Amino acid sequence: MILAQAGYELRTMLRNGEQLLLTMIIPVVLLALFGGTSLLDLGPGPRVDFLAPGILALAVMSTAFTGQAIGTGFERRYGVLKRLGATPLPRSGLIAAKTLTVLAVEALQAALICAVALAMGWGPHGDPVSAAALILLGTAAFSGFGLLMAGTLRAEATLAAANLVYVLLLAVGGVVFPLERFPSAVRAALELLPISALADGLRQVLQHGAAFPAGPLLVLAVWAVAGLALAARFFRWE
Repeated sequence: MILAQAGYELRTMLRNGEQLLLTMIIPVVLLALFGGTSLLDLGPGPRVDFLAPGILALAVMSTAFTGQAIGTGFERRYGVLKRLGATPLPRSGLIAAKTLTVLAVEALQAALICAVALAMGWGPHGDPVSAAALILLGTAAFSGFGLLMAGTLRAEATLAAANLVYVLLLAVGGVVFPLERFPSAVRAALELLPISALADGLRQVLQHGAAFPAGPLLVLAVWAVAGLALAARFFRWE
């Protein structure tokens, strides 16, 4: 039942033009735009080496947070969640199916982004297990807060808030703009954001070859625990 529901969720997401724009097209366009031009000063070394980890982090956020919050919010508004709750599929199974869907989409995103980055001359190195751990913790953190938003706000409010958060974190989360450009006091606060921790951790691993980026992993773990705990406490199915 979980696999069947996950397959349905995945097909629905991939047929949705807005979801494809958010999860697949925008990250690739940003990678190609800023990686192929000199619009931004990204420091020494190939531009794609800085951009690719940040774009991977953005892809995780777009799927686990923005896309999931909006999709789940409208499912809740139209009574889809209530109807699913009356089927043999338990609510825990629905959450598991949504989790599998998010991970499947992230795998597709990663394959596409990595293919484009490699074609642009990206040379990643480092421990893939650490990179996977960062992505899983980032997924848990963003999913928790996405579900919290979808389960507490009206669908229209979720749509507006999720897109606003997406744009703000894209601008100040170290995805395409280096955090070193911000004042030190502001940078210290921005480094505690989940998108900043994920982007920085992936850069430490994939760009600099770090084996275990403890700081970013800790930040993401705290966000993951907090988000999932709040979602479990306050999420409303109707």
